[in-house]
Amino acid sequence: MSEREQMTEPLQQLQPVEQVVLLDEEGRAVGVADKSTVHHGDTPLHLAFSCYVFDGSGAVLLTRRATHKPTWPGVWTNSFCGHPGPGEDLTEAVRRRAGQELGVRVGDVRLLLPAFRYRAVMADGVVENEMCPVFVATTSDPVNADAAEVDSFEWVAWDGFRASVLEGSRDVSPWCVEQVQALPADPVTAPGRPAEELPPATRGAGLRP
Repeated sequence: MSEREQMTEPLQQLQPVEQVVLLDEEGRAVGVADKSTVHHGDTPLHLAFSCYVFDGSGAVLLTRRATHKPTWPGVWTNSFCGHPGPGEDLTEAVRRRAGQELGVRVGDVRLLLPAFRYRAVMADGVVENEMCPVFVATTSDPVNADAAEVDSFEWVAWDGFRASVLEGSRDVSPWCVEQVQALPADPVTAPGRPAEELPPATRGAGLRP
């Protein structure tokens, strides 16, 4: 083993393994699993979140998923999605993921769809199966997206985006379609929903490691 390999091996071993919280049908935590193992033809129900980021003019940030991602590669979708880790506060997970995936700080993080849930199947049989509360947030930062997650992005007027999704003329991810159908007509000014409406796994002991 070379000196370089000897130096990098301990660093690789220190990289944390991303885990997701597994749920029962009532939204209670029943365990954890490595994220890399959960998406397949029989994906277990797990906890996630989606976020729609707006700028000062009310435009929403859309992202195209990286073309090498295992689920819905190259598909346009909402600003970003993610999974809270065991023990992680959901709102803090949204802030963390915004920085990791888009390189932005977000403010006014509000919960709009606390009980959103979906199941979708890709053409190759891979399944997404999530309880996925939906948030909105704002940013004034320039986007510096992680190429491992985001192929490209654009800011679009919300009203036009919403209309095109509802009429079926814009091709976006299946969860984005369902979320846009359920979101208020004006999410920028819509009041947030209480945390008590979130799945039980986000409250109390359910998410603790």
